[in-house]
Amino acid sequence: MQELVSYPEGIYAVDSGYMRTQLAAIHLIRSGDQVAIVDTGNNDSVPRVMAALATLGLDASNVSHVLLTHIHLDHAGGAGAFMAACPSATLVVHPRGARHLADPSKLWAGTVAVYGEAGAVARYGRIVPVPAERIVEATDDLLIDLNGRRIRVADTPGHARHHVCYFDETTRGWFTGDTFGLSYRELDRDGRASIFPSTTPVQFDPDALHASIDRLMAADPSAIYVTHYSRITDLKRLAADLHRLIDAHVAIARAGAGAIDRRHQIIRAGLTALLLEESARQRWPLDEAALLELFEVDLDLNAQGLEVWLDAQ
Repeated sequence: MQELVSYPEGIYAVDSGYMRTQLAAIHLIRSGDQVAIVDTGNNDSVPRVMAALATLGLDASNVSHVLLTHIHLDHAGGAGAFMAACPSATLVVHPRGARHLADPSKLWAGTVAVYGEAGAVARYGRIVPVPAERIVEATDDLLIDLNGRRIRVADTPGHARHHVCYFDETTRGWFTGDTFGLSYRELDRDGRASIFPSTTPVQFDPDALHASIDRLMAADPSAIYVTHYSRITDLKRLAADLHRLIDAHVAIARAGAGAIDRRHQIIRAGLTALLLEESARQRWPLDEAALLELFEVDLDLNAQGLEVWLDAQ
């Protein structure tokens, strides 16, 4: 597949190479000879982005900003490596995430607790700290000047408390990380995209997520660029589906809340049934086995996130 996908007015997508093809997109926004990188994948993503820049006649010296939507490591694991490779860049991240990029020891310890040391290194490489003086906190309504192109920050909790989205005023496009859910290209049917929520641990908040989605849509965007995976349009339909599916996730979690010893299995089974119902509704082009394989990790993470949310009630 193509390593670099071009969209209108200087927006590009690069497959990060994380885990599988078309799982995680890194987006580039170009304004003249300056580029902003939106989310970073892991350390292994650096050469992919450098090759994409070379295709555009640019190199690391042209990268002026690295914009992180949040610090989950499929989005930010490579941030330190990118900053080391791009000497002119400033890192922009939510205030709650800034300290964890300057000193990633707690971030790394949490990752090791989930995957083990060897598993964490295999997924992400070693996390590289970012010098604190090169970090700018992405406060709500912060305006970023990308060589005259205005990019505005929106604080968008719900998936995580440290999540922001970036609005490109030139194209009226949002870069939304996980706030606007997952839209895997394998589910497209006749060019029609679909959506599914991401309720991964540990800070899922359905009320906040509903409000964040409404905030994104209030800007009347022309397109949304999700990390998983890239550009989507027909946004009113997708936003309505996302609201409906978030409510369905909450209902499944509440139905399983009382069975503590079997709660994870009950919630995961409910999410599996919801996914299959949505496949029938949207007429997704994958058979059941392929669909469940595609969402195997997401279903487990969504169930875990819903459990953490239940415990916080």
